[in-house]
Amino acid sequence: MNLTIDVPNLQATESLGRRLGELLFPGSVIALIGPLGAGKTHLVRAIAEGLDVRNPAAVNSPTFVLIQEYPARLPIYHFDAYRLSGSREFAELGTQEYFEGDGVCLVEWADRVAEAMPGEHLRIEIHPVDENRRRFDVTALGSRYVALLSSLSTS
Repeated sequence: MNLTIDVPNLQATESLGRRLGELLFPGSVIALIGPLGAGKTHLVRAIAEGLDVRNPAAVNSPTFVLIQEYPARLPIYHFDAYRLSGSREFAELGTQEYFEGDGVCLVEWADRVAEAMPGEHLRIEIHPVDENRRRFDVTALGSRYVALLSSLSTS
Protein backbone atom coordinates (compact mmCIF):
# COMPACT_ATOMS: atom_id res chain seq x y z
CA MET A 1 0.00 0.00 0.00
CA ASN A 2 1.25 3.46 -0.90
CA LEU A 3 0.12 6.89 0.19
CA THR A 4 1.33 10.33 -0.89
CA ILE A 5 0.89 13.11 1.64
CA ASP A 6 1.53 16.73 0.70
CA VAL A 7 2.21 19.05 3.64
CA PRO A 8 2.22 22.83 3.22
CA ASN A 9 4.41 23.77 6.18
CA LEU A 10 6.39 22.73 9.24
CA GLN A 11 3.30 22.61 11.46
CA ALA A 12 1.63 20.12 9.11
CA THR A 13 4.79 17.96 9.17
CA GLU A 14 4.70 18.02 12.97
CA SER A 15 1.03 17.06 12.98
CA LEU A 16 1.68 14.16 10.60
CA GLY A 17 4.57 12.93 12.76
CA ARG A 18 2.55 13.11 15.97
CA ARG A 19 -0.36 11.18 14.39
CA LEU A 20 2.07 8.55 13.13
CA GLY A 21 3.69 8.25 16.56
CA GLU A 22 0.28 7.67 18.16
CA LEU A 23 -0.35 4.75 15.76
CA LEU A 24 2.99 2.94 16.16
CA PHE A 25 3.13 -0.44 17.87
CA PRO A 26 5.87 -2.44 19.65
CA GLY A 27 8.44 -3.57 17.11
CA SER A 28 7.64 -0.83 14.58
CA VAL A 29 10.40 -0.02 12.10
CA ILE A 30 10.29 3.20 10.09
CA ALA A 31 12.72 3.79 7.21
CA LEU A 32 13.29 7.49 6.53
CA ILE A 33 14.73 8.58 3.20
CA GLY A 34 15.41 12.03 1.83
CA PRO A 35 18.18 14.48 0.98
CA LEU A 36 20.04 16.59 3.51
CA GLY A 37 17.68 19.16 4.96
CA ALA A 38 14.53 17.29 3.92
CA GLY A 39 13.26 17.17 7.51
CA LYS A 40 13.98 13.58 8.55
CA THR A 41 15.07 14.51 12.07
CA HIS A 42 12.24 17.00 12.41
CA LEU A 43 9.77 14.24 11.53
CA VAL A 44 11.45 11.91 14.04
CA ARG A 45 11.02 14.54 16.76
CA ALA A 46 7.30 14.82 15.93
CA ILE A 47 6.91 11.02 15.92
CA ALA A 48 8.61 10.97 19.34
CA GLU A 49 6.08 13.53 20.58
CA GLY A 50 3.29 11.22 19.38
CA LEU A 51 4.94 8.47 21.41
CA ASP A 52 4.90 10.75 24.49
CA VAL A 53 8.67 11.18 24.70
CA ARG A 54 9.59 12.91 27.94
CA ASN A 55 11.80 15.57 26.38
CA PRO A 56 11.10 16.30 22.68
CA ALA A 57 13.83 18.95 22.61
CA ALA A 58 16.42 16.23 23.30
CA VAL A 59 15.58 14.40 20.05
CA ASN A 60 18.33 15.26 17.58
CA SER A 61 20.25 13.70 14.74
CA PRO A 62 22.43 10.79 15.84
CA THR A 63 24.81 11.27 12.88
CA PHE A 64 27.97 11.07 14.98
CA VAL A 65 26.80 8.59 17.63
CA LEU A 66 24.82 6.44 15.15
CA ILE A 67 21.99 5.69 17.60
CA GLN A 68 20.04 7.65 20.19
CA GLU A 69 17.64 6.05 22.65
CA TYR A 70 14.70 7.91 24.16
CA PRO A 71 12.26 6.77 26.86
CA ALA A 72 8.62 7.10 25.79
CA ARG A 73 5.34 5.13 25.75
CA LEU A 74 7.38 2.69 23.64
CA PRO A 75 11.19 2.96 23.74
CA ILE A 76 12.50 4.90 20.74
CA TYR A 77 15.68 3.84 18.92
CA HIS A 78 16.78 6.52 16.47
CA PHE A 79 19.44 5.42 13.98
CA ASP A 80 21.38 7.47 11.45
CA ALA A 81 23.07 5.50 8.67
CA TYR A 82 24.56 8.52 6.88
CA ARG A 83 28.15 7.90 7.98
CA LEU A 84 28.05 4.12 7.62
CA SER A 85 29.66 2.28 4.72
CA GLY A 86 26.63 0.08 4.10
CA SER A 87 24.25 -2.58 5.32
CA ARG A 88 26.92 -4.80 6.84
CA GLU A 89 28.26 -2.06 9.11
CA PHE A 90 24.69 -1.14 10.07
CA ALA A 91 23.88 -4.75 10.96
CA GLU A 92 27.03 -4.93 13.09
CA LEU A 93 25.46 -2.32 15.39
CA GLY A 94 23.10 -5.07 16.56
CA THR A 95 20.15 -3.62 14.70
CA GLN A 96 18.39 -6.98 14.35
CA GLU A 97 17.95 -7.13 18.14
CA TYR A 98 16.45 -3.64 18.11
CA PHE A 99 14.14 -4.53 15.19
CA GLU A 100 12.88 -7.62 17.04
CA GLY A 101 12.37 -5.76 20.34
CA ASP A 102 9.40 -3.95 21.83
CA GLY A 103 10.50 -0.45 20.89
CA VAL A 104 10.15 1.73 17.81
CA CYS A 105 13.10 1.94 15.41
CA LEU A 106 13.44 5.08 13.30
CA VAL A 107 16.20 4.80 10.70
CA GLU A 108 17.40 7.93 8.89
CA TRP A 109 19.16 7.36 5.56
CA ALA A 110 17.61 3.88 5.41
CA ASP A 111 18.25 3.71 1.67
CA ARG A 112 21.97 3.42 2.45
CA VAL A 113 21.37 0.25 4.48
CA ALA A 114 18.37 -1.20 2.65
CA GLU A 115 19.69 -4.77 2.73
CA ALA A 116 19.79 -4.70 6.54
CA MET A 117 16.22 -3.46 6.93
CA PRO A 118 13.58 -6.02 7.91
CA GLY A 119 11.20 -7.16 5.18
CA GLU A 120 8.25 -5.58 6.96
CA HIS A 121 8.49 -1.87 7.76
CA LEU A 122 7.10 1.54 6.89
CA ARG A 123 9.12 3.43 4.29
CA ILE A 124 8.82 7.22 4.21
CA GLU A 125 10.48 9.12 1.38
CA ILE A 126 10.59 12.87 1.99
CA HIS A 127 10.72 15.15 -1.04
CA PRO A 128 11.24 18.88 -0.44
CA VAL A 129 8.96 20.86 -2.75
CA ASP A 130 10.20 24.25 -1.60
CA GLU A 131 11.47 25.80 1.62
CA ASN A 132 8.32 24.88 3.56
CA ARG A 133 6.38 22.27 1.60
CA ARG A 134 7.14 18.56 1.59
CA ARG A 135 5.76 15.52 -0.20
CA PHE A 136 5.82 12.28 1.79
CA ASP A 137 5.65 9.06 -0.22
CA VAL A 138 4.76 6.40 2.33
CA THR A 139 4.92 2.68 1.55
CA ALA A 140 3.63 -0.02 3.88
CA LEU A 141 5.54 -3.29 3.65
CA GLY A 142 3.66 -5.95 5.62
CA SER A 143 0.11 -6.29 6.93
CA ARG A 144 0.67 -4.43 10.22
CA TYR A 145 2.02 -1.45 8.28
CA VAL A 146 -0.85 -1.58 5.77
CA ALA A 147 -3.27 -1.33 8.73
CA LEU A 148 -1.22 1.51 10.21
CA LEU A 149 -1.16 3.39 6.91
CA SER A 150 -4.93 2.85 6.47
CA SER A 151 -5.47 4.38 9.92
CA LEU A 152 -3.13 7.27 9.12
CA SER A 153 -4.93 8.04 5.86
CA THR A 154 -8.33 8.21 7.58
CA SER A 155 -7.22 10.28 10.59
